[in-house]
Amino acid sequence: MPLSPSAQKFQDYLAAGGHPHIVVEHNQSTRTSAEAADAIGCTVAQIAKSLVFVTRRTKQPLMIIASGSNRVDTKLVGASIGEPLDRADPDFVRQVTGYAIGGVPPVGHARPLKILIDEDLMQFETIWAAAGAPTAVFELIPAELLTMTGGTVMKLKAEEQSN
Repeated sequence: MPLSPSAQKFQDYLAAGGHPHIVVEHNQSTRTSAEAADAIGCTVAQIAKSLVFVTRRTKQPLMIIASGSNRVDTKLVGASIGEPLDRADPDFVRQVTGYAIGGVPPVGHARPLKILIDEDLMQFETIWAAAGAPTAVFELIPAELLTMTGGTVMKLKAEEQSN
Protein backbone atom coordinates (compact mmCIF):
# COMPACT_ATOMS: atom_id res chain seq x y z
CA MET A 1 0.00 0.00 0.00
CA PRO A 2 1.54 3.36 -0.97
CA LEU A 3 2.12 5.93 1.75
CA SER A 4 -0.03 9.04 2.02
CA PRO A 5 1.65 12.15 0.54
CA SER A 6 2.79 13.58 3.89
CA ALA A 7 4.11 10.20 5.10
CA GLN A 8 5.92 9.75 1.76
CA LYS A 9 7.42 13.24 2.13
CA PHE A 10 8.88 12.16 5.47
CA GLN A 11 10.07 8.77 4.10
CA ASP A 12 11.83 10.68 1.30
CA TYR A 13 13.46 12.94 3.92
CA LEU A 14 14.74 9.89 5.82
CA ALA A 15 16.08 8.26 2.65
CA ALA A 16 17.79 11.48 1.49
CA GLY A 17 19.51 11.74 4.87
CA GLY A 18 20.76 8.17 4.70
CA HIS A 19 18.49 7.02 7.53
CA PRO A 20 17.42 3.37 7.14
CA HIS A 21 14.11 3.80 8.95
CA ILE A 22 10.89 2.67 7.29
CA VAL A 23 7.67 4.63 7.66
CA VAL A 24 4.75 2.37 8.56
CA GLU A 25 1.26 3.63 7.86
CA HIS A 26 -1.66 2.10 9.74
CA ASN A 27 -5.34 1.75 8.88
CA GLN A 28 -6.17 3.34 12.23
CA SER A 29 -5.17 6.64 13.76
CA THR A 30 -1.82 6.99 15.49
CA ARG A 31 -2.55 10.65 16.28
CA THR A 32 -2.46 10.23 20.07
CA SER A 33 0.09 8.28 22.07
CA ALA A 34 -2.55 5.76 23.16
CA GLU A 35 -3.79 5.24 19.58
CA ALA A 36 -0.24 4.83 18.32
CA ALA A 37 0.68 2.32 21.05
CA ASP A 38 -2.49 0.35 20.29
CA ALA A 39 -1.78 0.27 16.54
CA ILE A 40 1.88 -0.68 17.01
CA GLY A 41 1.55 -3.04 19.96
CA CYS A 42 3.99 -1.24 22.26
CA THR A 43 3.60 0.64 25.52
CA VAL A 44 2.34 4.23 25.56
CA ALA A 45 5.65 5.24 27.20
CA GLN A 46 7.54 4.06 24.06
CA ILE A 47 5.76 6.65 21.90
CA ALA A 48 7.94 9.71 21.28
CA LYS A 49 5.35 12.46 20.94
CA SER A 50 6.47 15.66 19.19
CA LEU A 51 4.94 18.71 20.85
CA VAL A 52 5.47 22.23 19.55
CA PHE A 53 5.53 25.20 21.89
CA VAL A 54 6.23 28.88 21.34
CA THR A 55 8.28 30.97 23.72
CA ARG A 56 6.15 33.69 25.22
CA ARG A 57 8.49 36.69 24.85
CA THR A 58 10.63 35.89 21.81
CA LYS A 59 7.96 33.88 19.93
CA GLN A 60 10.48 31.17 19.00
CA PRO A 61 9.33 27.61 18.26
CA LEU A 62 10.46 24.86 20.61
CA MET A 63 9.87 21.17 20.04
CA ILE A 64 9.60 18.87 23.00
CA ILE A 65 9.81 15.15 22.27
CA ALA A 66 8.19 13.49 25.26
CA SER A 67 7.39 9.96 26.30
CA GLY A 68 3.76 9.25 25.43
CA SER A 69 2.89 8.53 29.05
CA ASN A 70 4.32 11.79 30.38
CA ARG A 71 2.79 15.22 30.78
CA VAL A 72 5.34 17.97 30.12
CA ASP A 73 6.10 20.36 32.98
CA THR A 74 6.09 23.62 30.99
CA LYS A 75 7.12 25.65 34.07
CA LEU A 76 10.21 23.46 34.53
CA VAL A 77 11.10 23.73 30.84
CA GLY A 78 10.39 27.48 30.78
CA ALA A 79 12.66 27.99 33.77
CA SER A 80 15.46 26.02 32.08
CA ILE A 81 15.27 28.03 28.83
CA GLY A 82 14.70 31.39 30.51
CA GLU A 83 11.17 32.24 29.38
CA PRO A 84 7.65 30.86 29.69
CA LEU A 85 6.15 28.56 27.05
CA ASP A 86 2.74 28.37 25.42
CA ARG A 87 1.33 25.56 23.29
CA ALA A 88 1.56 26.46 19.62
CA ASP A 89 -1.65 26.66 17.62
CA PRO A 90 -2.20 24.30 14.65
CA ASP A 91 -1.31 26.96 12.05
CA PHE A 92 1.99 27.77 13.78
CA VAL A 93 2.82 24.05 14.08
CA ARG A 94 2.23 23.51 10.35
CA GLN A 95 4.19 26.66 9.47
CA VAL A 96 7.33 25.71 11.42
CA THR A 97 7.27 21.93 10.91
CA GLY A 98 5.53 21.47 7.56
CA TYR A 99 3.20 18.91 9.15
CA ALA A 100 -0.18 18.86 10.88
CA ILE A 101 -0.57 18.15 14.61
CA GLY A 102 -0.85 14.41 15.16
CA GLY A 103 1.70 13.59 12.47
CA VAL A 104 4.64 15.87 13.31
CA PRO A 105 7.88 13.87 13.07
CA PRO A 106 10.88 14.62 15.29
CA VAL A 107 13.01 15.79 12.32
CA GLY A 108 12.63 17.08 8.76
CA HIS A 109 10.91 20.33 9.63
CA ALA A 110 10.21 23.37 7.46
CA ARG A 111 12.58 25.40 9.62
CA PRO A 112 15.20 24.59 12.27
CA LEU A 113 13.78 24.03 15.75
CA LYS A 114 15.38 23.89 19.17
CA ILE A 115 14.56 20.39 20.43
CA LEU A 116 14.37 19.04 23.97
CA ILE A 117 14.05 15.29 24.55
CA ASP A 118 12.41 13.63 27.54
CA GLU A 119 15.02 11.71 29.54
CA ASP A 120 12.43 8.96 30.10
CA LEU A 121 12.64 7.96 26.40
CA MET A 122 16.31 7.01 26.83
CA GLN A 123 15.46 3.89 28.87
CA PHE A 124 13.82 1.97 26.01
CA GLU A 125 15.38 -0.42 23.53
CA THR A 126 13.17 1.01 20.78
CA ILE A 127 10.75 3.90 20.51
CA TRP A 128 8.21 5.00 17.90
CA ALA A 129 7.65 8.50 16.55
CA ALA A 130 5.18 10.16 14.19
CA ALA A 131 6.16 10.04 10.53
CA GLY A 132 4.36 12.85 8.78
CA ALA A 133 0.72 11.75 8.95
CA PRO A 134 -1.76 10.95 11.75
CA THR A 135 -1.61 7.28 10.72
CA ALA A 136 2.17 6.99 10.15
CA VAL A 137 5.00 6.08 12.52
CA PHE A 138 8.59 4.88 12.41
CA GLU A 139 10.71 2.88 14.84
CA LEU A 140 14.09 3.99 16.09
CA ILE A 141 16.39 3.64 19.06
CA PRO A 142 16.75 6.52 21.54
CA ALA A 143 20.39 7.16 20.56
CA GLU A 144 19.25 7.66 16.95
CA LEU A 145 16.63 10.18 18.10
CA LEU A 146 19.37 12.12 19.85
CA THR A 147 21.70 12.00 16.82
CA MET A 148 19.00 12.81 14.26
CA THR A 149 17.55 15.78 16.17
CA GLY A 150 20.63 17.23 17.83
CA GLY A 151 18.29 17.65 20.78
CA THR A 152 19.09 18.09 24.45
CA VAL A 153 17.99 15.38 26.87
CA MET A 154 16.46 16.65 30.10
CA LYS A 155 13.86 15.98 32.75
CA LEU A 156 10.55 17.19 31.29
CA LYS A 157 7.95 15.17 33.16
CA ALA A 158 5.46 16.88 35.40
CA GLU A 159 5.47 15.18 38.77
CA GLU A 160 2.07 14.02 39.95
CA GLN A 161 0.50 16.22 42.58
CA SER A 162 -0.06 14.50 45.91
CA ASN A 163 -2.89 15.68 48.15
